[in-house]
Amino acid sequence: MTNRIALGIGIVLGALFALDYVLGLGLSLFLGRKFLELIRAIAVWR
Repeated sequence: MTNRIALGIGIVLGALFALDYVLGLGLSLFLGRKFLELIRAIAVWR
């Protein structure tokens, strides 16, 4: 991954979380819960 791609992804994610905070959609909470489920699923394979 190049620095340009990483910076683009970071900007998009930052804008998404900022928009979520401003609008109060609760998307970050949803993504956090899904991320924890993913970590638990990966831990089973370990």
